[in-house]
Amino acid sequence: MTVTLFIPCFVDALFPRAGISMVEILERLGHTVVCPEKIACCGQPPFNSGYWDEARTIAAPVLEQLKAAEAIVIGSGSCGAMVKKFYPELFAQTPQAELAQQISARTWEFSDFLVSKLGVSDLGAKFRHKVTFHDGCHGLRELGLKKSPRALLAKVGGLELVEMKEAETCCGFGGTFAAKFPMISTAMGEVKCASATETAAEYIISNDSSCLMHIQGLLSRQGSPLKTLHLAEVLNQQ
Repeated sequence: MTVTLFIPCFVDALFPRAGISMVEILERLGHTVVCPEKIACCGQPPFNSGYWDEARTIAAPVLEQLKAAEAIVIGSGSCGAMVKKFYPELFAQTPQAELAQQISARTWEFSDFLVSKLGVSDLGAKFRHKVTFHDGCHGLRELGLKKSPRALLAKVGGLELVEMKEAETCCGFGGTFAAKFPMISTAMGEVKCASATETAAEYIISNDSSCLMHIQGLLSRQGSPLKTLHLAEVLNQQ
């Protein structure tokens, strides 16, 4: 099929390797991948801050860019939740309400698309490291993603997954939350880092680059050898 890959802002600006990995994985599976360059942001920051009119101004062009897409794949639980769960709410009782519902039905987070839509869990990847997994809040709580990323990691050759006690605890980033409440955000991140460190893992894996940026920043300042990596980058290791 033709997959429209929605590359989130953080991936585009700071973690392009995660986006490239998604493209390469989908193409190896035989699909055509298109990445609309005009999509810059899903509009989540103003939406979360209560500025819904401004959020609609950003999100309306996204709907237009995606209206003809066969399948929409987003490499982020956070942005995926915005398009799939919150666009119908944002555009309720507007002329774009029906389109928002249609696009929601065709939208998938990357790991869930592979496992639930394509029925693929073994990509032939090899990553001989001990890892732990961070469940991003939006992916876990809004999209219900728990099993899909773990099903994919279970098939990676040489990979050992050790669950941390605080796997489902918020890392403290939360986008605008980290900017508004930096001390609370840092304290929450330190809890996450400590829990990951307890596992003796070499890598923290997640399907949200924004969470990983926050966690890696704290780990680096602590002088920790722990590294962070997007799930797609692990799955693209051959």
